[in-house]
Amino acid sequence: MDPKKFYLISLGCAKNTVDSESMSAILQEAGYSPVEKPNQAGILIVNTCGFIQPAREESFQVLADLAKNKKKNQLLIASGCLTERYRQLVVEQVSGINGILGTRRWMDILEVVQNLREANPRPKTLYHLPDSPTVGTAEHGVLRAAIQGSSAYLKIADGCRRPCAFCAIPLIKGTAVSRPIDKILKEARLLQDMGVKEIILIAQDTTDYGHDLGLKEGLAELLERLVSEVPKIPWIRILYAFPGYVTDRMIQVMAEHPHILPYLDIPLQHAHPQTLRRMHRPANMDWIYKTLEKMQSILPALALRTTFIVGYPGETEEEFQTLLDFVSEIKFDHLGAFKFSFEPGTTSEPLGDPVPIEVKQERLDRLMKLQQDISLERSQTYIGKKLPVLVEGYNGGISVGRSYRDAPEIDGLVFIEGEAAVGEIVQVQITGALTHDLSGYIAPNK
Repeated sequence: MDPKKFYLISLGCAKNTVDSESMSAILQEAGYSPVEKPNQAGILIVNTCGFIQPAREESFQVLADLAKNKKKNQLLIASGCLTERYRQLVVEQVSGINGILGTRRWMDILEVVQNLREANPRPKTLYHLPDSPTVGTAEHGVLRAAIQGSSAYLKIADGCRRPCAFCAIPLIKGTAVSRPIDKILKEARLLQDMGVKEIILIAQDTTDYGHDLGLKEGLAELLERLVSEVPKIPWIRILYAFPGYVTDRMIQVMAEHPHILPYLDIPLQHAHPQTLRRMHRPANMDWIYKTLEKMQSILPALALRTTFIVGYPGETEEEFQTLLDFVSEIKFDHLGAFKFSFEPGTTSEPLGDPVPIEVKQERLDRLMKLQQDISLERSQTYIGKKLPVLVEGYNGGISVGRSYRDAPEIDGLVFIEGEAAVGEIVQVQITGALTHDLSGYIAPNK
């Protein structure tokens, strides 16, 4: 065990991964080194997720496992969403935690480590949870991106100001705070210099970018400037758009610049107006239909991903059938679905959790079975076509990559016959299709 080595586990979403990478960078700049096994490290860090109950259970389990096997001189530090909202519960349920960081204080990881090392006797638990948001400031100059192969998640904002009744993110992260556009552009240029081929813009709500900076069309402006600043990055992908805020200008910017992928992740959560109203979500389904139709006419190659919640309090069979009918009509390329998770403290708390778990599961199964058939149908339309594919690996005579219609980790893959250069974008002739994945061979140059 080396006191100058650290072991860091990042749980939850890609936004958390960016914060974990930033903490790692700060520690490494101070002379610490990452290791792959906890018994090699003097510092154990868990960047937790606390969004829904299954995520909280995983975070508690990982902390408990590390605490159980922790050596005398090791430090265990819990950071992130779980500790921000349930800090006291974390300390009560997991003995052996030395330090706690809030969601927006990742940049103080070195300070916490140093304070714990210097404290004599060491405090039972050192809290470090200043309430002031620090997005875009005091970031220690570290790159606010998580690089995975030739792709990079680039965080453009943190927090959320939306009133969704089921969501605890505003309670955990606070309101939306956008990072200065010049910092984002500087980091994008750095990623370009590093040879990154895909930038994935992330925030709790990317379409709200710049609102707090006084920008009316912040995301559209950022996209236009990104295309100009990083012309050598061929793919720019947008995740987590909010219904009602996909503007005409944003659609036009996507259409005018081929570097901006015709891909959009727009979590709709439901399709019945009454359910959406109980969720405190945009309930104007006419806008949804018109906007999706407009996008598909201007961006004919558009790949759409969405997310739905089943079993929300008060969801009737009729409301759920409306959701099924909507999914059948729109035919999303990719769809994620979750059973409603009761979250104390959210504005949905008075509604309780009245839908039985077996009904939630049955509805989830029906929805995902429907989507599997749709995804297969959508995949089969690409047979005989050529698609650009970002190659991510090679093994046993098969190369693996992703097309523009597939975001990392959540969507499908493309399997390519033979060896293709990892990190390069190649043209692939599609010859086969599964529910989520495609297969083919490298198209010969003509």
